[in-house]
Amino acid sequence: MRAEAPGLRRLDTDILILGSGGAGLFAALHAHQAAPGLSITVAVKGLLGKCGCTRMVQGGYNVALAPGDSVERHFMDTIEGSKWLARQDLAWTLVTKAVERIHELENELGCFFDRNPDGSVHQKAFAGQTFDRTVHKGDLTGIEIINRLAEQVWARGIGRLEEHRAVELIPAADGSGLAGVLMIDMRSGEFVLVRAGAVLLATGGGPTMYRFHTPSGDKSCDGLAMALRAGLHLRDMEMVQFHPTGLLAGEHTRMTGTVLEEGLRGAGGWLLNGAGERFMQGYDPRGERATRDVVSRSIYAEMRAGRTTPSGGVYIQMSHLGPDKVRSQFKGMVERCADCGFDLAGGRVEVVPTAHYMMGGVEFEADCSTAMHGLFAAGEDTGGVHGANRLGGNGVANSTVFGGIAGETMAAWLQRNPGRREPDLDAVARAVAEHEAPLHQPPADLESIREQLHACMWDDVGILRDAAGLARAEARLRELQQRLLASGVSAADRAFNLSWHDWMNLRNLIQVSRAITAAALQRENSRGAHFREDHPEAGDLLASTYTVVREVDGDPVVRHQPVEFSKVRPGHSLLDEAAA
Repeated sequence: MRAEAPGLRRLDTDILILGSGGAGLFAALHAHQAAPGLSITVAVKGLLGKCGCTRMVQGGYNVALAPGDSVERHFMDTIEGSKWLARQDLAWTLVTKAVERIHELENELGCFFDRNPDGSVHQKAFAGQTFDRTVHKGDLTGIEIINRLAEQVWARGIGRLEEHRAVELIPAADGSGLAGVLMIDMRSGEFVLVRAGAVLLATGGGPTMYRFHTPSGDKSCDGLAMALRAGLHLRDMEMVQFHPTGLLAGEHTRMTGTVLEEGLRGAGGWLLNGAGERFMQGYDPRGERATRDVVSRSIYAEMRAGRTTPSGGVYIQMSHLGPDKVRSQFKGMVERCADCGFDLAGGRVEVVPTAHYMMGGVEFEADCSTAMHGLFAAGEDTGGVHGANRLGGNGVANSTVFGGIAGETMAAWLQRNPGRREPDLDAVARAVAEHEAPLHQPPADLESIREQLHACMWDDVGILRDAAGLARAEARLRELQQRLLASGVSAADRAFNLSWHDWMNLRNLIQVSRAITAAALQRENSRGAHFREDHPEAGDLLASTYTVVREVDGDPVVRHQPVEFSKVRPGHSLLDEAAA
């Protein structure tokens, strides 16, 4: 065995949870409830309760509660929205467990959701669904959920490693599975080896490799990149969701790309091109309430045709609904737009499609286990739940449903598999050397690499794709990867060395971008978020396949697997069966 890196700090815990969004915090609470004697540690790049994508959720949480709705109906909307690519047992788990989870959020964790005059929970319309089933707290639903979850985690004394970045999954020395995770304490720059009996991958997605994106810049697909390097298989990676209405506030503000949520269109908002004309009815009979993939492509088509606003996007208009009503229902977004000089309630706001969510991710089972012994996954790090298209409101349901399941599964699994495995110290040393490499190389212009990555992914692997553009992107991404690996950063101080962390962010983003591009090139049909202009047809739904990406010698390799229609086949519906 090679000696450990100098100054490597060691920590031990029974359960290590990477990420403090809805999936990570629900997992911590459910694991603690199932086995209070276990040591549980939540590790997060930022501060617990103050970062992550769940906190940014505006719209709400899909769940079948109201008379006339049903889990079967929610399931069919999810499957049809997925273009028949979702793994049906996972989708069924999502819609059935969501009912249980929403009651837990309200009655056990103390979330206050908006209610109707009769006291029932208010549920609003979201695009792509046949029933108004989105539970919410105004347009600040994520803040309500995360605040209550964080309070409960703190109250239980669950351990936390704040401002600790996970950089590598470390296998056991005997090859029996996962031994732990190599991390960097961002406050000091020190490497930390956390040995754990069970690890949950819940870092979230974060498609910030695109020019316009909704997540904050520190979201860089870390979990997916670590999974690729660990040899895990990723499903549906070509499926990157673009939210149709990202705020277009100019090139030099990070506010550009932030979401103006789907409830605006669900409430009756209009999309107008640069000439002030409504255009969605010309693309889809559902108009503005079509699914996100359809609306994003329609906006992009208007942009490409030159029918744009002064900043190059389109407008969203709400004023026809009554400014006072808009201010009341969408307080958070009205204020956010006002900060950027726009009047959402009484005027028009410029918007552009913005990279929002990764439908693809690690292959996992309904109990959140993965192919690696000791590694579990939940939330946006996983693939299969949403298929080719996630319905708005299904994302936070996904995180909370499977996060809770993961916590229960890990607690039970540790009873059958007690103890911790010894880490492969050669793997630790290699990972340390790889992540220290930029500190020993001449500093380079990382911003130039980032801008070229943004342009490459937006232009060639974005809303509309074709073989020539994808092949061009493959070559460009290889070149950017080589440039980055030869680039350095200042090593004057490792504590909060943001250039060093930018380098690591870019490394992960380029690696995941290569997986997205490889899968997109292999899928020669158009489904949901993936649209090939050279293959616009959907293909035979009954012969549907999904893509699986893994890395071989550092390069992505793609294979196709047939979709298993375990509950319903194309052309049929659970609603028809229920009626019969």
